[in-house]
Amino acid sequence: MDYVKQILKNRELRNKILFVMAMFLVFRLISHVPIPGPDPIKIREFLSGYFSQNAFLGFLDIFSGGGLSNFSVALMGVGPYITASIIMQLLTMVVPTLHAISKEGEQGHNKINQYSRYLTVPIAMIQGYSMLILIKRSSAQLGTDIIGDPTVSTWLLMLLSITVGTIFVMWIGELITEKGIGNGVSMIIFAGIVARVPSSAGNMINKFTVEGFNPAEFWKMVGFLVFAVLVIIGVVLLTEGQRKIPVSYAKKVRGNRIYGGMDTHLPLKINTAGVIPIIFAGAFMNLPQIIGLLSNARTYWVANFAKWVTTAFSPQNWPYAVTYFLLIVAFTYFSTFLYFNPKDVSENIQKQGGFIPGIRPGRQTADYLVHVLNRLTLTGSIFLGLIAVLPFILQPLTNNAALTIGGTGILIVVSVVLETMKKVQAQLIMRTYEKV
Repeated sequence: MDYVKQILKNRELRNKILFVMAMFLVFRLISHVPIPGPDPIKIREFLSGYFSQNAFLGFLDIFSGGGLSNFSVALMGVGPYITASIIMQLLTMVVPTLHAISKEGEQGHNKINQYSRYLTVPIAMIQGYSMLILIKRSSAQLGTDIIGDPTVSTWLLMLLSITVGTIFVMWIGELITEKGIGNGVSMIIFAGIVARVPSSAGNMINKFTVEGFNPAEFWKMVGFLVFAVLVIIGVVLLTEGQRKIPVSYAKKVRGNRIYGGMDTHLPLKINTAGVIPIIFAGAFMNLPQIIGLLSNARTYWVANFAKWVTTAFSPQNWPYAVTYFLLIVAFTYFSTFLYFNPKDVSENIQKQGGFIPGIRPGRQTADYLVHVLNRLTLTGSIFLGLIAVLPFILQPLTNNAALTIGGTGILIVVSVVLETMKKVQAQLIMRTYEKV
């Protein structure tokens, strides 16, 4: 209770929280604005039934923040922006010009972000078109083509609406990052997941009150709750775990005063990247379904390859879970060394007159930090990957596709809540120091 009072007394922090809540409200309103063209009511009815059969669409709905299930202009959510960010970060590592720009500090970082925004536009159009074709073909296979045969102008209007909705949601995310608390992209996905909790809880209660007591469904629910608790405990342990590297600072004599001479530590987290690897890996796993759109291609080998990719990397099959696990491990390493540069940290420690006991300042310190960080990240990435793929392992045993969606959602929600709480605590501590 005292913690809440401290937040409410802090005017700056209170305003940031209210701003984030206002952005959540705007996002939820946008996620209910239908795409012009097809009948939105028929499409929503089709999607609500199809989601229970297709775990992939439910998985995509997590990253669209609920825009997909509502067939709204926020159909793709922040997915295209995430894809563009991944591409730009990879290009930064291989293109010398972009690598040089990224080294220019905040100005270079802003340029890279601007390039990501530009790249988001064509990606949003491509992914939006792919999703519309996927919905069209899926409904046609069931006997009712809910998209119909739109004219060229209607296609352009739908794609323009999806692209504008994606850019608007991206803008909301960046506003949250800049003026609110936490990472805007993660918060948008968090808002979409939490918004589905009341309807999911209502459906669960409805099964026992209206349809009658079903022992099988009851034990499935109990199993899911136990799984949720285990995931929460695992994510908390993973997020809070860290290794403290001792750092000593030499004494400095200036005139009659002695400065420094203190011992402190450098905390290295087991999971430095947070929830970003899960979001990146989830966005990357959309690729097999996009390739599957070529299954009706006229070229024989292209059509067969597309069908094989779609079947092999279906969320119900083990190659999907294995690839998802490996991507999480890879993106954990990628994000960790993107956010934490051992060379820069070593130089900063040396400039301030510090050193790690038993390790020479400079290059040896950087090598030591890389060695420790590699071991920590290996442990963290494997643990994070196992938590993420555990629902895929349990799904065949429970025969419940919602377990996969719910497990990933819980993982993201808990990680975002923990990261946000840490940033709130940092704001409170900073405010305390300012008063002193």
